[in-house]
Amino acid sequence: MSSHDAHYGGNLVDGARMLGLFGDVATELCIRSDGDEGLFRAYDSVEFLAPVYAGDFIEAEGEIVSAGNTSRKMRFEARKVIRPRPDVNDSAADLLQEPVVVCRASGTCVVPKDKQRGQR
Repeated sequence: MSSHDAHYGGNLVDGARMLGLFGDVATELCIRSDGDEGLFRAYDSVEFLAPVYAGDFIEAEGEIVSAGNTSRKMRFEARKVIRPRPDVNDSAADLLQEPVVVCRASGTCVVPKDKQRGQR
């Protein structure tokens, strides 16, 4: 996360930034499965589990857990894998031995039938 992502005091990053990452993951999943970006319809659940700060490195991943006619139910997880070490110097950082889960979510995307792979 860059210093531009910090929204609150203490360089805290707004939790909505994780949802933005999940939206990017959902787009990729729809393209891989259907050949179209699809549209994010709704989140069913969002859990913010640990703070994220400017300088943290976040990995986000997701998976399609079920597919309907046009809907794709997805599950997401974001993990902090590197944290800055400003006490050492401005560019020092630690690779975390165990990633820290910072956010989990589930939601649904839709891909119109006429946009799905093989339907064009």
